[in-house]
Amino acid sequence: MKYFARKFGFFMATLWAVVTLNFLIPRLQPGDPAEIMVKKLAGKDAQLDPAQVKAMRAMLGAPDGSLLQQYWDYLGELVHGNFGLSYSYYPFKVTEVIGQAFWWTVILVTVTQVLSFAVGIVLGAYAAWRRNSRLDSVVTLGSTFLGTLQPFWIALLLLYVFGYTLGWFPTSGGYEESTPGFNLPFINEAVSHSFLPAVALLIVTPIGWILGMRNTMIMNLGEDYIRLARAKGLPDRVVALKYAARNALLPSVTGFALALGGVLGGAILVEQAFDYPGLGRLMGEAVQNKDYPLLQTLMLLTTVGVLVANLVADLLYGVLDPRARRAQS
Repeated sequence: MKYFARKFGFFMATLWAVVTLNFLIPRLQPGDPAEIMVKKLAGKDAQLDPAQVKAMRAMLGAPDGSLLQQYWDYLGELVHGNFGLSYSYYPFKVTEVIGQAFWWTVILVTVTQVLSFAVGIVLGAYAAWRRNSRLDSVVTLGSTFLGTLQPFWIALLLLYVFGYTLGWFPTSGGYEESTPGFNLPFINEAVSHSFLPAVALLIVTPIGWILGMRNTMIMNLGEDYIRLARAKGLPDRVVALKYAARNALLPSVTGFALALGGVLGGAILVEQAFDYPGLGRLMGEAVQNKDYPLLQTLMLLTTVGVLVANLVADLLYGVLDPRARRAQS
């Protein structure tokens, strides 16, 4: 119980720090969201009228008063689940704006993360078991090369080749003319629009799992219990899967949980490249427009998601590996 209580205490302390930083960081950025909105409406070359800026600030409900007062107001609204109105999508609430983009990102990034984890673990384990073979060299060198590429660059390349040049896939958006819902035309359009963003993520995302699983499993293959299993005459498949791969998989549990926790942040650059209607694109718009309520809520969702995933991974790791509990008790 000491192990679990300590982990939960760290979680609560980190959560408070995250909420505080989430409040401070957007407000430390230069610029005024009310001025940005007035310029957007009146034109870039128009002279700013202080009365218009003041009226816009009141209409948007932009933060006013001392920083400490804003902080207490922010905590109060947070407790009541009120995240305010979006400056970029006024007069819609932040929760409504995020709700429109939530499932686009969750489905896209969750599916790619799960597939990347499965592919990376299998390839990494097989390369470790067949180390120094031609397959191991191809997997290792290929992963190292692909790991130097950026998803945004790959997204642009896929967009140019398969979107603009060949015209096989749509170049922007999440769907076209169908009615959103559980119907075949919308599903076909959604899959077609999400294919290239998913491929851009799937090319790079498995790299960490491949190399991490390979290195960890190679270390485990040198342990005494592996030699004992082989001395007992167990089949190679049993030694590889039930002994080496099973223990090598434990460190990846935390990484996979953190990856799933980061789903709520979206794939910002990839979504912006394809103009995909997800949370990543929303975050880019919120930064550009100084949309404090939207930006704060998105950052809070992302960080809390990672924290919760980390807590679950720590608790699960303590269940799967008793050595972790003994080491911290």
